Amino acid sequence: MHVRPILLLLLAVVGCSDGRADAPGTTSGTAVAVPAAGAPSRGVDSSLLARADERAAALPRLHSLLVARHGELYLERYYRGGGRERPTNVKSASKSVLAALVGIALAEGALTGVDQPIAPFFARYLAQQPDPRARAITVGHLLSMQAGLEPTSFGNYGAWVSSRDWVRYVLTRPFVDEPGGRMLYSTGSTHLLSAILTQATGMSTHAYAQSRLFEPLGVRLPRWTRDPQGIYFGGNEMSLTPRAMLRFGELYRNGGVHEGRRVLPAEWIRDSWTPRTRSPYNGHRYGYGWWSRPAGRYTAYFAWGYGGQFIFVVPELELTVVATSQADVQREGAHLRAVHALLDEAILPAAEQGG
Repeated sequence: MHVRPILLLLLAVVGCSDGRADAPGTTSGTAVAVPAAGAPSRGVDSSLLARADERAAALPRLHSLLVARHGELYLERYYRGGGRERPTNVKSASKSVLAALVGIALAEGALTGVDQPIAPFFARYLAQQPDPRARAITVGHLLSMQAGLEPTSFGNYGAWVSSRDWVRYVLTRPFVDEPGGRMLYSTGSTHLLSAILTQATGMSTHAYAQSRLFEPLGVRLPRWTRDPQGIYFGGNEMSLTPRAMLRFGELYRNGGVHEGRRVLPAEWIRDSWTPRTRSPYNGHRYGYGWWSRPAGRYTAYFAWGYGGQFIFVVPELELTVVATSQADVQREGAHLRAVHALLDEAILPAAEQGG
């Protein structure tokens, strides 16, 4: 990943925002750029990107904004105490990381497929679940939030994480739909994936993630919350720096390859980005741990965490954008809409115009 000279001009135009923790630099390693057919331009328009930066600086909850195109970092800005080396709790964006780990486990043969039933991993828990539909839940259903069980997110979240056994709590929820039915967003589903990975690989989710995913990316992954049984929280509380988030997004943009090394199967990325269901709340589509939506003339695929933690990938423009935000706030949509609008109305035009 290279920081282009255009960034220096941009900083001279815009100036430094209050609380900026560090100046942009060059990451170690260069992303492997795979040109997309029909990309209308190269680089970014510096004046339009400067306007995007000004617009971002005006968002009171935004902490960072990184914009990379063709594997080159054109903008790296920090606001209100954000910093290049400061890890961010990416909240539910970690669900996209868990999905990547499942893809790696499938490629290694630790898991057999997305149609693999989860029941053999949880026999002692399912003995307490009288509904036979529990035996029909698959790995794929957990990835796409279609398990059919009552969700553990939103109003049920507090009771779940206060329970003595998070896995038991998830698996003994009543069914509110059929497995494979409508989207039921539930962090408990992703936590079951963490429990499955722990059994299938013989490694903790943290150790597996560090060994198979983040070490190849040159990233040190901090440890994070574990449940009362010692299973790493699947789907929340993972911490990454903005640059680590960018490398993860770039891995997906580059079809699973980092610096010439295959880290993630290309077909898994296609499967993860294939819409499986749709949110009843915002209309965004959901695949395996990744969201997607129309963005101008393009499709934006994104990892999304509470409060406004985003990794956007727009393959047609060879564009990856990271945004992190203040997360210890009440849930509200104005900031989220503002970040989406920043992408659509300011960053995409800068890429379309090119440098």
